[in-house]
Amino acid sequence: MNNNTSFSVEELSTLREHGVVLFADRVIFDAQPPMPQQQIDAVQALCAGPLPEALVALWQHTAGGRLDYDLALPMNGNVESVSWSELFWDGSDGYRDLQGWIEHEQELAEEAAEDSGTPWSGKLTHLPFGGFEYCDRVYTVVEPGATHGQVIAWKQGLPPAWTHALHEDGLSPVAADLYGAFAALHLDEDPLAPTGDYFSGQALLAYLDDRHEGYGLDLDLMDKLVTFYCRAIVDWRTPLADGTLRHHPALARAALRHVIATDDAALVAELAAAGLNFEGPQQGSALATDVAVGHSAFAAAAALVRAGAPVAPDVLRNIDGQISPELTRALLDNGAEPTVAAIVKCAACGAPASAHLIADACAQIGIDVPPAFVADRDAMLVELETTLAQMRDGTHGHYLGQEGLAERIEHLQTFRL
Repeated sequence: MNNNTSFSVEELSTLREHGVVLFADRVIFDAQPPMPQQQIDAVQALCAGPLPEALVALWQHTAGGRLDYDLALPMNGNVESVSWSELFWDGSDGYRDLQGWIEHEQELAEEAAEDSGTPWSGKLTHLPFGGFEYCDRVYTVVEPGATHGQVIAWKQGLPPAWTHALHEDGLSPVAADLYGAFAALHLDEDPLAPTGDYFSGQALLAYLDDRHEGYGLDLDLMDKLVTFYCRAIVDWRTPLADGTLRHHPALARAALRHVIATDDAALVAELAAAGLNFEGPQQGSALATDVAVGHSAFAAAAALVRAGAPVAPDVLRNIDGQISPELTRALLDNGAEPTVAAIVKCAACGAPASAHLIADACAQIGIDVPPAFVADRDAMLVELETTLAQMRDGTHGHYLGQEGLAERIEHLQTFRL
């Protein structure tokens, strides 16, 4: 399943010298040497069934390393991004190394057996071999049966304060085997033309730049590798052009991510004309309109509402920019619930007209707005002023920066209902 014929044996050898290995059409960097057979046998001895052939093939190629791709899976009704940035190996400086994660899984299995009152065989049925720190983990099934070799992702649930996040631990199959799981790894956007400050490919490109500048990796070979890596970019434009995009939900979500990242109202209209209905979760449990409002992609958000995209009742809690009164009115008219917290957010963001619209809507449903606003405003002022003080003494960071925090404080102090 290694289809890396784009590279000569000499080129592959050079890449390996620079810590880069190709496996199943995907790029592994910071790649370790092959896993010794003795170590593979030691892991095998801990499992309830044979190690999947694909995993053995990977380990015979490299004991582990790092990945830099996107992966989104359905979990508990959400669409969750899974961080599969590590292939665990012994001696890594990650949260745990391979043996550490195996021991962790053994402890969990033993505890589960004790809780259920059943004896534990001492053998693992699911082998952890990748993921990211303690939040995301990737397993392969190592017990005999129909699912042997299947790759499964686990994600840790987050506290309720994390809006639209997974709030209970989730599991989802990735693919029937490791080759299929690697095929599921993709790039939502071109890392050479990113739409934001953070994107998949950033870590790999930085690694390659370091190998070029500090260790002499040939620039032509580096460019060739990046071209190979970019073959994983998802193509939603072709099915959009041929009228089939609506039949490919994952590609449609990628198109919507691009729409929101670029705040492209015209493309929203084009997607609507192509038959997309914009229903269902786009990111976590958030609808497309939720994500657009939360990213201050207000032109795209307005276009989505015009195209009939559903509006979640709590969409106004995501406001983090100068939302126009026209969009605010459209959201309220299409199901958004007015809250005092949304008034405060609009006021802080410098959108007083929208704050007044929401205040009027709150009053219409019987909320005594003035005292509630004062309480929420004062609480936000304390939070913002504390954060600003922490930034000034160097003990805290914030995405708004000191200037942005000071601006929001001023907006809140000068706003009047």
